[in-house]
Amino acid sequence: MTGFESVPPSPPISTGSELDDTLVAPPPPLRRRLIRRPSFAIGDLDVAAGKSAIGEIPVSRLVTGNRMSIPINVLHGRHEGPVVWLSAAVHGDEIGGVEIIRRSLQGLDPKTLAGTVVAVPIVNVHGFVNGDRYLPDRRDLNRSFPGSANGSLAARIANLFLTEIVSRCDVGIDLHTGSDHRTNLPQIRADLEDPRTRDLAISFGAPFMMHAKLRDGSMRAAATATGATVLLYEGGEAWRFDRAAIEAGVVGVGRVLARLGMVTTLDEPVGLDGATAVPQPVESRSSGWVRVRRSGIAGIDVELGQLVERGQIVATVRDSVGRRLSQARANRSGLVIGLTRQPLVNQGDAIIHIAELLDRPAATAAPADLPIPPPVASPSESPTP
Repeated sequence: MTGFESVPPSPPISTGSELDDTLVAPPPPLRRRLIRRPSFAIGDLDVAAGKSAIGEIPVSRLVTGNRMSIPINVLHGRHEGPVVWLSAAVHGDEIGGVEIIRRSLQGLDPKTLAGTVVAVPIVNVHGFVNGDRYLPDRRDLNRSFPGSANGSLAARIANLFLTEIVSRCDVGIDLHTGSDHRTNLPQIRADLEDPRTRDLAISFGAPFMMHAKLRDGSMRAAATATGATVLLYEGGEAWRFDRAAIEAGVVGVGRVLARLGMVTTLDEPVGLDGATAVPQPVESRSSGWVRVRRSGIAGIDVELGQLVERGQIVATVRDSVGRRLSQARANRSGLVIGLTRQPLVNQGDAIIHIAELLDRPAATAAPADLPIPPPVASPSESPTP
């Protein structure tokens, strides 16, 4: 004895050339049970997985007794994933986002979508119908959040949006344009100090992004307080469809959905090298408006996306017979991200918005220093100029 227990020899291995009664046939393959994703209930809708539906959320009644409702379009993906809302026309005259949402939804199929998209193309229905930025009570809806169920009309709509839409979502993209005859470079405004928000802002791929502190009363502040991640997109002009701003918005929304893993393919423009990499936006932490010193007719000498130097002449104001009254100069070096489209100006009017860049390339006098399309509108969350 060696102190080790003897190990019985292994049974012979069947080669398959002979029957072996000792072998047991392998069990049949297990059937994978498809677990159906629960339906998504919102407003008057109950949307099954892999389906889409259009509905409405009642707001109030008009003085005529007719019901006023917020329209919604829900695409409830067959596969699990985040819930994202897309909203536009929080200001009733900002119609560009309505078209961005329409085009963005065209490319989505709930049968292949991972997660859910809740589209709210017109939040401020009263202002949209009346052709007005504000609500009938003259309140700014984007200064009325979080609102209350028993407050003013603006407060009630804000509260309704938070409870019915935001509470069900993980991420939101709020689409804006400019106001008061101003136009903006396509841009993302967000809390760039938050890593998740910053990642999505870069993924959006707008040519410019601004770190914007949360502003009391805004949808972005109220939604962030609930734990949602929010991007605010600016681009286009009030009551105008700006092609460049709309296209930038549609592509940006698609890029964010792809980054979140909700879609797998994008219809991206291909570069000369065949790549479709998302462009790296330039970044800013501060900006300011150039104001005119005299009333008159302003001729703007710069374009959106142009880099300017402090002291550079950016506009000239003349009277009705052509006499030069004053010249406006850049009050800082940076990027032109917004400007007025209204030539008639009064003393003190804000005409050009310049952002100081963190990593700034050398300025030139030519427009289109950045690879961006032409005209685009004034930031809804920037300080009132």
